[in-house]
Amino acid sequence: MEKLAKMTKTEFEQKHDNGKYVLFFTADWCPDCQFIKPAMPEIEAEFSDFKFLLVDRDENIDFCQEMFVMGIPSFIVYVDGKEKDRFVNKDRKTKEEVEAFLNNVE
Repeated sequence: MEKLAKMTKTEFEQKHDNGKYVLFFTADWCPDCQFIKPAMPEIEAEFSDFKFLLVDRDENIDFCQEMFVMGIPSFIVYVDGKEKDRFVNKDRKTKEEVEAFLNNVE
């Protein structure tokens, strides 16, 4: 999974204006993030039409605020530079919940 460099929401939308992306917001100190991380390679393999980008919350505070991500772990899907859906809250997420979310992205 590629780690997203520091950038603004506008810079992200311009740079990633083509394709399907899943932004995975996380932090090393977050126990709920550590819970889902082992499942991420399987999720990435299952949803190989998406490019997964890791967003470290601590390194991207401004970006998280611009994206209204107040809880982690969280997921935001972008298609061709436009937000399509989000699974954003402070709750622990299971592999099954993330898969169900991605299966329902239109």
